[in-house]
Amino acid sequence: MISLVQRPWLGHLAALLAGALTTLTFAPFSQWWIGLITMAVLFGVLGGCGVRRGALRGWLFGVGLFGTGTSWVYVSIHDYGYTSIPVALLLTGLFVVTLALFQAATFALYRLISPSRLDPLSFAGMYTLGEAFRSWAFTGFPWLYLGSAHVESPLASLAPLGGVYLISLFVALSGALIWQLVLKRCWWWIPALAALWMIPMLLPRLWVSPEGNPITVALVQGDQPQLEKWTRDGQRNAANTYAGLTRQITDDPRLVIWPETALPLFADQAMPFLESVQATLPANSTLVTGILQRKQDRYYNSVMALNQPGEAYRKAHLVPFGEYLPLSGLLRGIVGFFDLPMSNMSAGDAAQPPLQVGPLRLGVAICYEIVYPDLVRQRAENANVLLTVSNDAWFGHSIGPLQHMQMAQLRALENNRYLLRGTNNGMTAIVGPDGRVTAQAPRFTPAVLEGSIRPIRGETPFTHTGSWPTLVGALLLAVAGGVMTRRRSNV
Repeated sequence: MISLVQRPWLGHLAALLAGALTTLTFAPFSQWWIGLITMAVLFGVLGGCGVRRGALRGWLFGVGLFGTGTSWVYVSIHDYGYTSIPVALLLTGLFVVTLALFQAATFALYRLISPSRLDPLSFAGMYTLGEAFRSWAFTGFPWLYLGSAHVESPLASLAPLGGVYLISLFVALSGALIWQLVLKRCWWWIPALAALWMIPMLLPRLWVSPEGNPITVALVQGDQPQLEKWTRDGQRNAANTYAGLTRQITDDPRLVIWPETALPLFADQAMPFLESVQATLPANSTLVTGILQRKQDRYYNSVMALNQPGEAYRKAHLVPFGEYLPLSGLLRGIVGFFDLPMSNMSAGDAAQPPLQVGPLRLGVAICYEIVYPDLVRQRAENANVLLTVSNDAWFGHSIGPLQHMQMAQLRALENNRYLLRGTNNGMTAIVGPDGRVTAQAPRFTPAVLEGSIRPIRGETPFTHTGSWPTLVGALLLAVAGGVMTRRRSNV
């Protein structure tokens, strides 16, 4: 088997297939155990490679991973970005092959510092550092992290301890050890592999405690057609739909949540209507809605709390090409979407206080922000509940919204906070502090989701420290192979 995958073309093919199959670990497939196998294969085909071949096989792994796992990009570009099929295919292909360069760089560096008997440690450390680098470089793309697939696996309890990177580290290391055990008969790794899976089972999933009485909330899902939303009829239909659904709420909720850009209007235009809806709610209820704000020549993607003067959050981490346009002088006008207001946003302050609504301090993340573990951790530090609103209609019926939801669940687990997720057409849900969904609205239909939450007191280790302890540990593991190699060469 080892000699087979070391043949150049078979090794290249195995790397590509391993990347493609890794997508099956994530929602909606949720076969987390497949990640162990694909990591074993990737570790195996990288063994004995030089730097160049390691970079090539890393790139092929990335092409397989992002080509299958981010196929929703094509839907966003073609179906909702007003582009032709050839242009959409070209842009999606460029997106995939560019992202794969991160994997190429990761494994070129891995092969530079190896080989040694500590190869599994170096492999796992470099894989984890590669994920972290991808979350930062060029504004970041923290999608398809290995650890994101493990909300319901035996490794889930690692999330509140060290976050998604710690889980990724354990998965990558487990895969490398499985290869060593099964195909190279390196039996001395058995205790290490056993410990990797036994220790998380001994850890608590919850590090915090609830406080106060349960608080009723209602999340409104309008299911407005994306292509019609910004027309005059679309604006009128959105207003009628959200007002009508809000009137269907049966309890007296403390919060009524509308999703990102629920109304395709600017806040100053929509304010009279929003205030009229707020006036129909019980005295202790507050309408919280995603809305576009404008100030002079700047636009902000925001969340506002009605009935709470001055309470608003402005999205701080914008999506390139989605909310702002790099090289706008060259690209504006080529794709119709680039001429819409939401493609010309300004960023809010990086440090913003939570929205205060009665006893609730809402740590807000708008849409794509929820996939950034350390950004959400910062929001959770001063918040007792997490809130994320999104317009996942951009993803259509693809796998994107389900992956997005899975990552939101992990943010709730990392910080042990209830998470309220309001979307235009799904997945609208209430997530418990253990990362499990407690209530969810049906997708692709107008709906009202009612449920209850509780404020949380205390912090998880991850909320307190963030990702840096895990990344320092990953760095130490990554360089272990290089240190061993140098010592052996000096003997």
